[in-house]
Amino acid sequence: MQSKEKIKVGISIGDLNGIGSEVVLKTFQDRRMLELCTPVIFASAKILSYIKKHLNLQVDIFGVDDATKAVHNKVNVVNVWRESVDINFGQEDEKIGAYAIKSLKAATKALKNNEIDVLVTAPISKSNIQADDFKFPGHTDYLDQELEGDSLMFMITNSLRVGLLTDHVAVKDVSSNITEELITKKLSTINKSLQVDFGIRKPKIAVLGINPHVGDNGVIGKEDDEVLKPTLKSLNEKGMLTYGPYAADSFFGSDNYKKFDAVIAAYHDQGLIPFKTLSFGQGVNYTAGLSHVRTSPDHGTAYEIAGKGQADHSSFEEAVFKAISIYKKRSEYKELSANPLRKFKREQKR
Repeated sequence: MQSKEKIKVGISIGDLNGIGSEVVLKTFQDRRMLELCTPVIFASAKILSYIKKHLNLQVDIFGVDDATKAVHNKVNVVNVWRESVDINFGQEDEKIGAYAIKSLKAATKALKNNEIDVLVTAPISKSNIQADDFKFPGHTDYLDQELEGDSLMFMITNSLRVGLLTDHVAVKDVSSNITEELITKKLSTINKSLQVDFGIRKPKIAVLGINPHVGDNGVIGKEDDEVLKPTLKSLNEKGMLTYGPYAADSFFGSDNYKKFDAVIAAYHDQGLIPFKTLSFGQGVNYTAGLSHVRTSPDHGTAYEIAGKGQADHSSFEEAVFKAISIYKKRSEYKELSANPLRKFKREQKR
């Protein structure tokens, strides 16, 4: 691959007191990564130099004024700020949260301006990012506002993809949030993502029940019978391959998930507990449905091990791989859509 073809991977640095900087630097300590892409980190070269020295990491940092000045075969750092910042690993700090948001906003702006091709976000602390100019529970809600489309939290590995009908919603509010409109929107987003981002022509999507045992014919709850089942039937009639709803307690343990291209959970823990159990650090959080590609590792700030050199960078590295793969799939889909004859010939060969 020629350097001019390398994908520019923008990276927001996340919480500097957490493990984000460590997993980012460990990922690009491997020089082979620079043959695959051009990293552009939005932070401070001075701060990252301090962190790399603290962790005894061997990675060369190249400071630039903006993403357009990024140099191939270098670990580029756009200096979003130049002042000194007090790093206290493992501590919750509102000032550090403010720098995480500065990084995210700068990276998102660069993404919107096509100065970078994809965005990979290091973990933030949801409690210390709240401010007058940032009132979002996390990355996804902010990016949903800034980037065109309808966002959906989509946890992915090579063998498992789990989407959510509701994400950061209190358990007591889950059922009231799940409506025919929401189900239709989320499943349509997943269906399109599987086609465009993963190259699956006719995706098969499994949907988990809202209540235990899918409500047991209304004994444990009526939402599955009155809302979920009719909506899935309607989507199937329109040509979408949706299956279920399935009882969540036995779905993953029976390996039933392997029969489908994606699984849709009703709420956060119903989907993420089995996903993280099965993914073993290889999981990636992908925000499907947006105009640009954004991924992140499937873990948080891990304050308890921050600054100790113990963080496993596998998930962040995988997030970089997945962002690149999805970007290429989208480009391929766009090219094929613009050339129907080529698309027809390709499908005839399958």
